[in-house]
Amino acid sequence: MPQHDIRVCLHDVQQAILEIESFFAGQPMLFELYRRDVRTRRATERNLEIIGEAVGRILRIDPTFSLANARQIVTTRNRIIHGYDTVSDEMIWSIIIRHLPLLKQEVSALLAG
Repeated sequence: MPQHDIRVCLHDVQQAILEIESFFAGQPMLFELYRRDVRTRRATERNLEIIGEAVGRILRIDPTFSLANARQIVTTRNRIIHGYDTVSDEMIWSIIIRHLPLLKQEVSALLAG
């Protein structure tokens, strides 16, 4: 059962990443466009919360689960939820551009395996 639960969480991570990507479909990936769109910002933050919660659940099931940056992902989730006033648009944009593509690849490989 735990392996099944981990797969469900990985699927949730994958779906949240795909949803974030969908917010930018048909438009250039420009920070200024992101910064001006409050709905996209809030929806992105919500999906990052889901990603962090899912990764946290995986780590509770299997603390040795190998996922790059797992602890930082959970920490980011906690910061978005509990330290919302310390979360900058630049920080979230950096996650979107630098970290989500790598996480997407890693989760896809884990789900394929």
